[in-house]
Amino acid sequence: MVSLRFPTAAVPRVPPTPGPNGAAIAATLAAAAAAAVAAASMTLTAKSAGRPVPHPTPSAPLWASLSLTDGAGPGSVEPRTGVAFPTEASTGRRLLGVGLRKTSVLGLKSIDVYAFGVYADGNDLKQHLKEKYGKFSASELKENAELVDDVLQQDIQMTVKLQIVYGRLSIRSVRSAFEKSVGSRLQKFGGQDTKELLQSFVAVFKDEYKLPKGSVIELSRESNHVLKIIIGGEEVGSIQSKLLCRSILDLYIGDDPFDRNAKDNVQENIASILKS
Repeated sequence: MVSLRFPTAAVPRVPPTPGPNGAAIAATLAAAAAAAVAAASMTLTAKSAGRPVPHPTPSAPLWASLSLTDGAGPGSVEPRTGVAFPTEASTGRRLLGVGLRKTSVLGLKSIDVYAFGVYADGNDLKQHLKEKYGKFSASELKENAELVDDVLQQDIQMTVKLQIVYGRLSIRSVRSAFEKSVGSRLQKFGGQDTKELLQSFVAVFKDEYKLPKGSVIELSRESNHVLKIIIGGEEVGSIQSKLLCRSILDLYIGDDPFDRNAKDNVQENIASILKS
């Protein structure tokens, strides 16, 4: 049995500082003005590149603030939560879009569960899709529904990286949510006889795994349609199934995705890669 542990960082006590004098106030105002100019420059850069513009989140928790400094550039930040994703994964896969998984309690209260980033191997995208879609312009590709469907079906290496933002999320809740959402997709693409495949997937999420805020789950489609599941940096299982890989990716970039803006950004960046 595997037990995941996540180290916690001690927050140093900050000694009280004396009240500001006139010089300190002037310096503070100058620093604020410089920060505003820098923020405006970042916003213009992100807009010109066609990427989502990061928004400040003063109430973001400490771990989110630390993530933003981890080499992440504009366009790699989920704006509602402040969670930052590297523009390139350790496997060399490129970030295509970021989004947010939300749920509701009794249809009344909305809860942010996790932020996610969708990654893909650029060479795989070109190898499997460029022959069919090379004749289309980038604007045509952004509106082409078949493009995403082919991405779901082809043997393209992809990763969906989930970062937990809800502090009271249990592995049991994750297992139950995947059982419902992935189960519906398996039936959509594979018919009724998918119960055994679904159980082989959800069984990977064992009760001993803990998911404090900031925990990371990675769901990756590797070569030959092998789904690899990583929790907290540790591989916990793999299943070879084209149907299962397609069903999981459909949650994030399919016809009814968790986050429509994320799906649109993914398709736009796939189009850019195919035209590069």
